[in-house]
Amino acid sequence: MTDKKFALKMVIDGKERDITFEELALSNNLAQEALVGLLIDKKIIKAEDFLNKMQEVNKQRYRSVEDLNKEN
Repeated sequence: MTDKKFALKMVIDGKERDITFEELALSNNLAQEALVGLLIDKKIIKAEDFLNKMQEVNKQRYRSVEDLNKEN
């Protein structure tokens, strides 16, 4: 059995609780999904603009080794 690694410790109603990286990632994902949905529902952003921005960030953040070598 694999030991779970903890991301943080929370105190809720005076009781300590260890939060795993998996729980933290899921919580962040749910919060992000809710926030984006709310922004789209309230017409603050367009779904298409959000998807375009995600593609832009993806290209910036996840570059190939060849692209990184071209920059240097």
